[in-house]
Amino acid sequence: MEPDALFAAPAAPPPPAAASTGFGPAAPDAPLPVRMRPAHLDELVGQQHLLAPGSPLRQLVSGDSPQSVILWGPPGSGKTTIAHLVAQAADRTFVAMSALNAGVKDVRGVIDAARTRRRAGGSPTVLFIDEVHRFSRTQQDSLLSAVEDRTVTLLAATTENPYFSVISPLLSRCVLLTLHALTEADVTGLLRRALTDDRGLAGAVELAPEAEAHLVRLAGGDVRKALTALEAAAQSATAVGQRQVDLATAEQAVDVAAVRYDRAGDAHYDVVSAFIKSMRGSDVDAALHWLARMLVAGEDARFIARRLVIFASEDVGMADPSALSVATAAAYAVERVGLPEAQLNLAQATVHLATAPKSNAVTAALGAAVADVRAGKGGPVPRHLRDAHYQGAQGLGHGAGYQYPHDHPHGVVAAQYPPADLAGVDYYRPTQYGAEREVAERVTRLRRVVRGGPADPSPPSTSGEEQV
Repeated sequence: MEPDALFAAPAAPPPPAAASTGFGPAAPDAPLPVRMRPAHLDELVGQQHLLAPGSPLRQLVSGDSPQSVILWGPPGSGKTTIAHLVAQAADRTFVAMSALNAGVKDVRGVIDAARTRRRAGGSPTVLFIDEVHRFSRTQQDSLLSAVEDRTVTLLAATTENPYFSVISPLLSRCVLLTLHALTEADVTGLLRRALTDDRGLAGAVELAPEAEAHLVRLAGGDVRKALTALEAAAQSATAVGQRQVDLATAEQAVDVAAVRYDRAGDAHYDVVSAFIKSMRGSDVDAALHWLARMLVAGEDARFIARRLVIFASEDVGMADPSALSVATAAAYAVERVGLPEAQLNLAQATVHLATAPKSNAVTAALGAAVADVRAGKGGPVPRHLRDAHYQGAQGLGHGAGYQYPHDHPHGVVAAQYPPADLAGVDYYRPTQYGAEREVAERVTRLRRVVRGGPADPSPPSTSGEEQV
């Protein structure tokens, strides 16, 4: 043994074979989504906001920057594709692992090997962690020092909001890149590319327009799902000697019936209208059918949630004040949870709104008030209601004579609150349905006191039958 060898840097461990990590070249019999992965960054579709010259994504793929990156986006938006592009760089060691089956020991093993390789003058290491949101806090903590001193360049992918699923110290050490769901035009373009590209179907089949629209609708922005369905449909057509994939073949191949629903056409508005009118008519079963029709057709869940929030005030209103809370909670769940799980939140809100007592009194009241304003009714703000907090307001008489309701026994005083020409006008006319029956009794007593009648502190009656 040479004496100097005792002090030599340890040999760098060999980099793992790309094929062993699943990030090598696609085999000829690989699934269509794998074969059609972009060969270079300019083939990436739907993320133009990340592809500007000199952007962090371009620097990461080219190897010009060792900055760690977290990719956040829905399934099929290109996170794994970007990892494949990074893996192609010859001057880096690329190691991939999934948070589903990797532990702290695995992470530390990669970091130790990267540190040894770095000290020996070897290539830098890029560590790709798929579904990083599934890592525990301890597992994420194990990455901090290595990311901090750039022993490894972390490339992490997640479908969950990283502000909730990734610890703050790790998030602060990375650049967060948000990927958007692909549009229908994006998915259509990729399907057409796969039909003709030598990596794909190489012109072996054609796709009928109705079948194409069905596959795009089915994908819901997930290009992986669209390409998988296309491959299955193409194989079915080829097996029976057909060159064209028609709608029936596409339906049979993916075992999902095409829903007659055009998100940009008349059917879109017809189905939404039927959904709203079924809830308004208290037919919970019909409402659930139309909800399912929209979900299966790939309607934007945020659009459905917005309609529920509007309906809660427009058609339920004060007959069930909790309806608005239920609808807004469902909308929040759509944003935070996403599909497919948020379908349950939308269904729960639909059931609540369809079965709730109905009142459009709030809608009618606002409409009447707006009509008067547009008609030019309504004079100046009464002096006793004007802002009296600034210097000089008292000299103008602002606030003079205002009575503070909390200083009075029942918390209500006789006073003029509307402009003079609208005094005594009733905009809100509560119904006798649901909780609004009690509101109606309270409004009657409040108007009597505010408009100068005698106070009546007695509690409202709760007698009478509920609307069903």
